[in-house]
Amino acid sequence: MTIQVQPRASRNQIIGLQHDRLKIALTAPPVEGAANQALCQLLAKQLDVANSQVQVIQGAHSREKRVRVNQPSPGRVAELVRSVG
Repeated sequence: MTIQVQPRASRNQIIGLQHDRLKIALTAPPVEGAANQALCQLLAKQLDVANSQVQVIQGAHSREKRVRVNQPSPGRVAELVRSVG
């Protein structure tokens, strides 16, 4: 999954699709991995998986990131896609 992150936003939220990426706003600043950690926590909560099941696999120091989610519930993924689509 490719994600465009907007750090230092007013609240954590999934904004929607922007081009071919999922845009997510995070309150965390982009320092010392805080935004990456906040991103993983938000996605884990939305997809109902443990925080350890979500990993940033590319773009750790960039606003554009690739994320891997291990063993997501198909129903939760479909629900998330419907809510942002």
